[in-house]
Amino acid sequence: MASRRYGACVLYQRAAVLRMMCRGMSAAADLHSQVDFLKGEPHRNHPGVTNLKTLRLPEELQMAARCIIQRAEVPRLADRAHSLTNFLWSRKSPVEESSLRKRAVKLEKELWEKEMDKKADIDEQLLEDRIRRKVLSELKKTTYHWKTTRYDEELGVVYMASRLAGGYAAVKRALNEIKKKDSSFAPQSLLDFGSGLGTVVWASHSYWGDSLKEMVCVDSSGPMNVLAERLLKGDEERVEPHIKQVYFRQFLPVSPKVQFDLVVAAFTLSELQNVKEREDTVLTLWRKTSSYLVLVENGTKEGHQILMEARDTLLKKQDKIVHDIRPAAVFAPCPHERICPKLASAITTPCNFNQMYQPLPLPGRNERQTEKFSYLILARTELGGTESEGVDWGRLISPVKRRTRHVHCRMCCPDGKLQHLVVTARKQSRDVYRCARSSDWGDRLPMLQGDDEDAESGSER
Repeated sequence: MASRRYGACVLYQRAAVLRMMCRGMSAAADLHSQVDFLKGEPHRNHPGVTNLKTLRLPEELQMAARCIIQRAEVPRLADRAHSLTNFLWSRKSPVEESSLRKRAVKLEKELWEKEMDKKADIDEQLLEDRIRRKVLSELKKTTYHWKTTRYDEELGVVYMASRLAGGYAAVKRALNEIKKKDSSFAPQSLLDFGSGLGTVVWASHSYWGDSLKEMVCVDSSGPMNVLAERLLKGDEERVEPHIKQVYFRQFLPVSPKVQFDLVVAAFTLSELQNVKEREDTVLTLWRKTSSYLVLVENGTKEGHQILMEARDTLLKKQDKIVHDIRPAAVFAPCPHERICPKLASAITTPCNFNQMYQPLPLPGRNERQTEKFSYLILARTELGGTESEGVDWGRLISPVKRRTRHVHCRMCCPDGKLQHLVVTARKQSRDVYRCARSSDWGDRLPMLQGDDEDAESGSER
C-alpha cells in the first residue's frame, strides 16, 4: 500500500514538473510568435540570410575573359597571377608622413643620447651628418615601401586571371545585402569608382538589370577601361555590348550636384596614398550617393581599418559641401553605429566574411575557392528597407557551430558588443533555433527579448 502511494506521489510530481516546463516553453513560444520576423519565409531562407551558394561568373563574362587571356599569350601567366594575388592580399597601408617624422625624431634623439654617453671629442657637424645617415638608413630598412600599382595591358590581363572571379564574388555578396534587405530598391543609375575590369557592373546587372539605365565606370587606368569594355563586348570589337548604357571615364563627374542611386568602390580605397586622400575620396563619393554607398576591401586588418576610417568620416565629420542634407546611416554589416568592438579589443582582428566561388578555368585553378573580404554599406537615413517590429538583428562574425540541440553563435550585437550566444529551442524559441541552424558566417540572426540573458561564454562542446 505504501509503495503504491509513493509511486502515485512520484507520478504526480513528474506531471507537475512537466506542466511547469510546458507552461514555460509555451510562454516563450507565445512571446516570440508575437514577432513575425520570418515574414512567411522558411527557416533556411529567413530575412537575415545573405550568404550565397558557390558563385560563378556570368557565362558571357567568363567566355570573354578566356578569349582575351588566350589571345594575350602572357608568359608564365599562372605564376604571375598567383604572385599578384599574394601581393595584393599582403599589401599594407602606406606609412603616413606624420608617423614617419615622429619615428625619425625619436630615433635621432636615441642616437644623440648614445653619442653623448661616450663623451668622445668629436666634431659636432660630422656627428650630426653621421646620425642623419643612420636615421635614414634605419628608416629605409624598417619602413614599408608602398607604391601605386600601375596597370598596363599585360598586367591587366594578369589581374583578370587572378582577381576577376574573386572580385565579382565579393561585390555580388555585398550587393546581395541590399537586394535581400531592401527588396523595393530599384536603382536607375550606378557609379563605380575604381572600376577596374567592371565586375561591379556585372554584379549589379545580375540584380537590377531591369531598372539600371546608366552605369558610369571611373578608373584612372586607360588600359583597364579598354579591357573592361572588351569584356562587355565578348572581345568582339564590332558587336553590341552585353550590358548597354555603360560609360567609361578616367575622372569623376565634375558637378557636385550629380548623384547616383548606387555608388560602389571595390578594392579602391586601399590604392590611395594616405588618410587625407581616402577621407576626401569618401566624402566625394558620399556627395554623389542618393541611396546607397558600398565599399569593399580585402578581408585583412588593413582592409577593415580603411573601411572603419571611412565609416568614422561619414558618421562623425561635417562635410563642408552639402547638397543632400540626409546624413549617413550604417546599413551593413554593422548592427550598430558605435566603435567597432573588434578594433576596441586588446588583440585586433578584422571583421571579414567568406564567399565561395568558381575561378576562371585556368591551369591549376579548377577547384572552387574562397574570397575573404570586408565591406561597408551606408544609406541615406530614410532608406534601409523594412525590418520586423520588435526585432533586433545581430551579425554572425564567425562560422556557426552546430551541436546536438544547441547552436554556438559568435555575434556582433546591436548594443555594440561581441557575444557568444548559445541558441536552443527552449531559450530562444523553436523558430530562432531553426534559423540559427540554417545560418552561417555573415548572416544576420534575430535577437528577441531574453537573448541577452542567454549569452554564455562557456566551452563549445
